[in-house]
Amino acid sequence: MSGTIKKILIVDDSPIARKMLKSCLPKDEGLEFHEAGDGKEGCEKYKCISPDVTFMDLTMPVMTGYEAIEEIIRHDRNALIIVVTADVQMKAIKTVLDLGAYMVLRKPLKKEELQAALIRAQDTLQKV
Repeated sequence: MSGTIKKILIVDDSPIARKMLKSCLPKDEGLEFHEAGDGKEGCEKYKCISPDVTFMDLTMPVMTGYEAIEEIIRHDRNALIIVVTADVQMKAIKTVLDLGAYMVLRKPLKKEELQAALIRAQDTLQKV
C-alpha cells in the first residue's frame, strides 16, 4: 500500500448504487475509480489493479460479498475493504469484520459518513 488513496474499487451488483457511491467521493483528488458488478468480478479486478480501498456490497449474484472478502483477504491480508450494505444485523457485521473487512457502512449512504470512512482509511494507509 502506498500511503495515499489513489485507486478505489466499488463492488456492487446495482449500477445505481455504484453511481451513487461514486458521486459521494471526491472528484478532484486524482482518484482512479474501478467498478465490478459481482464478487467474482470484484476479486478479479482487485488482483489486477490492487486498489487502495474497496467498497463492497454483501448481497450479489455469482459470488457474495462475504465470499469476495474472504478471497481478497487470502490474496492480500492488508486489503482495506469497506462493506456498504443494507444488512446491518449484528451477526452480519461481526461476520464481515471477522473475515477481515475494515469497516461497515449502512445503506443508504450519507456523503459525510462515506467521506469520514475514506479519511479513516487514508490514516490507516499512512500507518502501513
